[in-house]
Amino acid sequence: MRELVQAVAIAALWCSAALFGATPAGAGAADRVHVADDSDARAIEIAQSVVKRMGGWDAWDRTRILRWTFFGGRVHHWDRHTGDVRIEGRSGDGEYLWLMNVHSLEGRVWKDGEEITDADELKQALTRGHEVWVNDSYWMVMPYKLLDPGVTLKYGGEGKLEDGRAADILKLTFDEGVGYTPQNGYDVFVARDTGLVEQWAFYSDAADPEPRFTMPWENWQTFGEIMLSNGRGREMDWEIAVHDQLPQSVFKSNAAVSY
Repeated sequence: MRELVQAVAIAALWCSAALFGATPAGAGAADRVHVADDSDARAIEIAQSVVKRMGGWDAWDRTRILRWTFFGGRVHHWDRHTGDVRIEGRSGDGEYLWLMNVHSLEGRVWKDGEEITDADELKQALTRGHEVWVNDSYWMVMPYKLLDPGVTLKYGGEGKLEDGRAADILKLTFDEGVGYTPQNGYDVFVARDTGLVEQWAFYSDAADPEPRFTMPWENWQTFGEIMLSNGRGREMDWEIAVHDQLPQSVFKSNAAVSY
């Protein structure tokens, strides 16, 4: 499972400041379309309908702090309006705590309970934290990123979910230089009866004839004003929560979170 999780989703572009948090008030749905010019109009329309079904762009903008547990492991707190994150859990060779900002890549890092103070080691650890956040947050909020810069979105026709229901397939590829693994590709299945993303297929290379794996997006629930999927085909509660505000200590102190 660890290899699978680490292999996926780092192609997403997260370096545009406008997409980290709230978009200026009054921005319409058309203003959210940043995909490549050769993207399909039908694919864009379906992606917009998915966001509307999940609560809409305005509700997404108002959603400030997301909290979730990634596959029963790393615990995330993400302030979308400031870019501050707190990430706790195992990564590679140790147990980490990152208190950092994903805009500036500045912050503090603890490994196995000891703060990293060497400048070079800290820089590497912060980069690692950013990679972890990019991966884990894409698993959390991918449907809101279908229209990001650097994405080419094509309509792949009608397909079927694992349970046989009809779905529209959106095919995602990425421009060179986007994210950490722009060679990746995805088929995103939008169920026709619910209007929600209910399955995705991951390609290590978008040119591969077959996906590396296919997984469900299931157990859709409302959190605050938006809908999020709380299941990826495993018996794990992602412990999702939405907060309007939290104590600053969540993002600034290595003390155990209490709120």
